[in-house]
Amino acid sequence: MTITHLITHSGGFHADELLSSAVLTRLFPEAQLKRSRDQLWVTPAPDKIIYDVGGLYDAEAQIFDHHQRPGPLRNDGQPFSSFGLIWAHYGRDYLVKMNFPAEEIEIVHAKFDVEFVLPIDLLDNGAIQLSVAGPLANLTLPTLLESLRPVFDDMSPTADEDAFFVALPIVVRFIEAILCKFVAEVRALGIVKEAIDKAGKSQILELPAGMPYRSVLDDAKADHILFVIHPRGNDWTLNGIKLSNHTFDQRADLPSAWAGLTDSKLEDVTGVKGAKFCHNARFIAVASTREAILEMANIAVQDV
Repeated sequence: MTITHLITHSGGFHADELLSSAVLTRLFPEAQLKRSRDQLWVTPAPDKIIYDVGGLYDAEAQIFDHHQRPGPLRNDGQPFSSFGLIWAHYGRDYLVKMNFPAEEIEIVHAKFDVEFVLPIDLLDNGAIQLSVAGPLANLTLPTLLESLRPVFDDMSPTADEDAFFVALPIVVRFIEAILCKFVAEVRALGIVKEAIDKAGKSQILELPAGMPYRSVLDDAKADHILFVIHPRGNDWTLNGIKLSNHTFDQRADLPSAWAGLTDSKLEDVTGVKGAKFCHNARFIAVASTREAILEMANIAVQDV
């Protein structure tokens, strides 16, 4: 039967039903999204998908709530929010709808679940606290989305409804951008692996373009590679390699004498014609040609 209604609760909103709505409205663009706690609306029917309301998780009946006790759990015992349930049951269809390559669906579905969906599930259920983010707690996605809720003295009878539908396209953009990034990472795997093989014992990795590479280096145990070069527009860049995605510490820094220098001053210090820029934090340098950036890379290796 055709899905004619997507039902979630009325009133204030959180990240989990917003994110669920982004997935479901993409899959069922003709369905009406209805926000209500009225028993008539939250009673299952073949033409409805009900989520984050209704006090029941029953995939066959198309109702996906997690507030009941006991709530639904993942195989490892961690709790689902409505977003986790919707992603588990509809995420693959969503990726197909996004026209992602069939051979990448399972990889991207799992990666998105671990890196994006699970944290939302845990935060929504109180299984982790926002305090784990320290001073960045107010910049987490759930907090930012909740900041779009109406202020306490907005007495408009449609304030919550209006705010929800303002927030929804923002969430759609986040999901689509992150998923496109994940798919791009899958596309980059083979390119980076080939470049690592070509580099051999060299401490310099050359890529044909800027692309995700650090996880491939880790998987390949290519710990000897210290710097990456690649073209960027009409220039070439020389990059340090972060120890992880959550730190600015690198395997090796660019030479301290280069820090903050540009153009002729950098050329004088490096002795490289075409040297154009080195960041003060020594994680990236730029040159006008491949030959110049290779020369700078070799100097950087010798400086380590």
